[in-house]
Amino acid sequence: MEEKLLQYIREGEHQRQDFKFAVNDCEKIARSLSAFANTDGGRLLLGVKDNGSIVGVRSDEEYYMIESAALRYCEPPVSFSTYEWHVNNKIVLEINIPASELKPHYVKQRNGKRVAYIRVDDMNIAAGRVLQKVWKRAKLSKGNLVTLNSAEMFILDYLQNNDSITFGRFCRLAGLTPWQAERILVSFVAMGIIELVTLETGVVYKLKNMPQL
Repeated sequence: MEEKLLQYIREGEHQRQDFKFAVNDCEKIARSLSAFANTDGGRLLLGVKDNGSIVGVRSDEEYYMIESAALRYCEPPVSFSTYEWHVNNKIVLEINIPASELKPHYVKQRNGKRVAYIRVDDMNIAAGRVLQKVWKRAKLSKGNLVTLNSAEMFILDYLQNNDSITFGRFCRLAGLTPWQAERILVSFVAMGIIELVTLETGVVYKLKNMPQL
């Protein structure tokens, strides 16, 4: 069984796995819980340093902190399950967070603001306005586009001939206000026509499925 844990650690931190040396800040842990729940789910290994060294934790105390982060700092609360690994008289606490159908899960910060996070490679990044609106739109019934206006036709045509476009470039080339561009992108992403891709450098939009025009 120990070999399975060592295999996890050899993978390093990635889209679905994070290491934590210890839990001493519920808000910071809540960011990881939010990011995993809002993206593809993931695994949090407590008692493991960033370099993969196993230092162990006191499982009861760590579990209490995780529970507090999931229930008090995440809104709505994030579901999780735990498993204890025992290696060389040390405990590694594995926290498993499934991808959530209740997203977005926000983190309640000390300044009173709420921020939703997503997981990009090995980082937790604040979700942008468009993605948050896509999540909310996905909870509503989806309709079909009957007619397309010139701006909607523009972005589909542009993405057939280019790999991606940024929000700002779409606004400039199509002559749209941010509000108009946001409305179009939210609709197309929610419908599965355009894909929102979050990179370290920012967000880009790509054509996902060819619409039947």
